[in-house]
Amino acid sequence: MNIQDIQAILSGIIHPEKNKDIISLGMVDKISVNDEKIQFTLNFQKAKDPFINSLKKASEFAIRNKYPEFKGDIVILITEAAPKKVEKPEQTTTTGGIKNIIAISSGKGGVGKSTVTSNLAVAFAEKGLKTAILDADIYGPSIPKMFGLESYKPLAERTEGRREVILPAETNGIKIMSIGFFIDPEDALVWRGAMATNALRQLIHQTEWGEIDVLLIDMPPGTGDIHLTIVHELKLTGAVIVTTPQEIALADVVRGIKMFQSEGIGVPVLGIAENMSWFTPAELPDNKYYIFGRNGGKDLAEKAGLQLLAQIPLVQSVSENSDNGTPESSVYTAALADSIISRL
Repeated sequence: MNIQDIQAILSGIIHPEKNKDIISLGMVDKISVNDEKIQFTLNFQKAKDPFINSLKKASEFAIRNKYPEFKGDIVILITEAAPKKVEKPEQTTTTGGIKNIIAISSGKGGVGKSTVTSNLAVAFAEKGLKTAILDADIYGPSIPKMFGLESYKPLAERTEGRREVILPAETNGIKIMSIGFFIDPEDALVWRGAMATNALRQLIHQTEWGEIDVLLIDMPPGTGDIHLTIVHELKLTGAVIVTTPQEIALADVVRGIKMFQSEGIGVPVLGIAENMSWFTPAELPDNKYYIFGRNGGKDLAEKAGLQLLAQIPLVQSVSENSDNGTPESSVYTAALADSIISRL
């Protein structure tokens, strides 16, 4: 733990009134770090600023949450002073070798985004594409389990330019990075939005991606801060929207589509993948049971003027292999991969 680490943590603390982090506002000064004490000064323009206590508490909580093993004192001094002018350094990134970035998204949870992402990555790799996954579901990362990588702990190394990079996991020829590599699977991640987005930016720009043909981003449910961070930090080739045929899922999916198509974002929606379209028992291979409704994703695609990329049925082996950490490419995900490739 050093001064730069503390600065990175405090850059996730947002001033409620000014809507900027306290580092970029120039409020943080005189940081010192040792084994017994972390100390820094917060500069406020007014001695009776109403946000003094809340920002002090948020700063200490963020540091303790990041470094629970630190048992020393955290001393935060308050001064009345004008904010320091902060020179914003030019951002470096490790994403320069990535050719295509595709968000796998949906407005609703539980539709199988992570399963589709995992199996689609395998399908791309089998087609000879250099493939990677960024697990952007900060609060519920599941990609590590799906690839049997729960025990992977990323290492950091310095490049020739002395820039520190994070080494991703690699399996089946697929590079994988997830916040799940940095936390205990049984721990609840209690982060404010700014802390989560700061962690995501670090994963994006410091992971040693190398040369990649397709980076798949497993997006979280909803349309919140994480989604906005992704579209602002990366130039997305497009988004694939995953849904089930259920009407209740379709309503949320429409919001997800509109987010990507909204003014100021403008990410192309490559099409819709309908997941859990039907179930066929192994002993009755000619039968199709439409458990969650029929052709809901297909109808939505037609209504929204989008392409239906694939209909993916419920397959028991796919679920079992995801639980076992051995995702596979089925004929359906291979067809989905072909549909996406044709639109790149």
